[in-house]
Amino acid sequence: MDKFKTFKGRTCPLDRANVDTDAIIPKQFLKSIKRTGFGPNLFDEWRYLDHGEPGVDPASRKPNPKFVLNDPRYAGASILLTRKNFGCGSSREHAPWALLDYGFRVIIAPSFADIFFNNCFKNGILPIVLDEEVVEQLFRKSSGDKALEITVDLENQQLKLEDGSSMKFAVDSFRKHCLLEGLDDIGLTLQHVDEIRAYEERRKQEAPWLFA
Repeated sequence: MDKFKTFKGRTCPLDRANVDTDAIIPKQFLKSIKRTGFGPNLFDEWRYLDHGEPGVDPASRKPNPKFVLNDPRYAGASILLTRKNFGCGSSREHAPWALLDYGFRVIIAPSFADIFFNNCFKNGILPIVLDEEVVEQLFRKSSGDKALEITVDLENQQLKLEDGSSMKFAVDSFRKHCLLEGLDDIGLTLQHVDEIRAYEERRKQEAPWLFA
């Protein structure tokens, strides 16, 4: 998992509440267990006017001009701004995979579904919870002729806007450490590789029949 670094990103405003994981990445795209390749089908049913299936070239499809991801202002966005209860529904880990593969590193919302919230941290995405009033202010700032750009400073837990304003956000200290160091569950385990090897060698001496 890549280390999370301070960056300035373009914000894409998805003005919908209760976005479930089937909307984030529809069920027909769940056949692969690789973590990459899902970005072209992020929000597939909203993003395109035709029905999508795995293996279909996105360039051959009909984009929905009214959907926010197809607005030229938000091309290359790395911050998703959305409404309450984002990521509800089934617990598919493909949802954060699709968001990350598209290019989103930060999601800002008033609330998240619990399992999706946890899956974001495990896949290198920072989900930020802000008060609904603050989120509403960000939506208003995102409605101009160009995309709102925000500097995300995880180390200091701060968002900085182009107009000079800033806001603090809360994040669990352990999850913050893992993002900053680029540690997923496997990375955390590998930090103890010497202890694991020592245990295995000891068990081979104590119970050799287990390794026959």
